[in-house]
Amino acid sequence: MSHHHRQFWGTIHVSPKTLKAYVKDVCLSLNYYGVKKIVIVNGHGGNLSTLTELARELREKGIFISVFQWWPAAGKLLPDIFKPEERGHAGAEETSVNLALHPHLVNMDKAVDEEVREHVAEAEGIVLPLDTVDRTSSGVFGKSTTASADKGKMVFEAVINELVRHINLLKKAKVEDLMAKPRI
Repeated sequence: MSHHHRQFWGTIHVSPKTLKAYVKDVCLSLNYYGVKKIVIVNGHGGNLSTLTELARELREKGIFISVFQWWPAAGKLLPDIFKPEERGHAGAEETSVNLALHPHLVNMDKAVDEEVREHVAEAEGIVLPLDTVDRTSSGVFGKSTTASADKGKMVFEAVINELVRHINLLKKAKVEDLMAKPRI
C-alpha cells in the first residue's frame, strides 16, 4: 500500500483491496489447518489501516490477528536513542536499522536531512489525503544523516525482544479471550 509514495521512481504499489485479499487468503489458509492466532509483522505504515480492517473482520470469524510494527515499539522501548526529527519516514532510525541489517544496500553519501513541509490545509484533528511528495522532496521526513549500524542493532534487538514477548503472551492467551465479545 504505497500509493502515497508513487511519485518517487520505482515505487510499486497495490490497492488496499488487493493487499487485504492477499493477506486474508494467507490467513484463511493458515486457519484451514487450525491456526487461530496470527501475528502479522508489518514493515510499512501505509499497510496499517488495511491490516487493521482485516484483523477486525477475521476476528468476527474466529481468527485473532495482531499487527506488529517495529517503529512505534522502538520509540517506546528506546526513547532516548533518536530525537523526534530522526524517527520519521526514511529518517535516522529506519536508516540505522537498514545499516544494521543490510549495510550493502545503504549509501550514507545519499543520506539527507529534510524538514517536513506543512500543508496549507493542516489543522489539529484533521487527516488529509496527502502524498509523501506533498511533505518532502526527498522522501525523508526529518534527519537521516545521523544513522548508524550500532544504533540500528540496538533498535533491532529491542523490537525483536518485544515481538517475542508479544508472541509468548498470545501463546498463553485462550482463544476465546481474544475473540469478539457477544452483544451485551
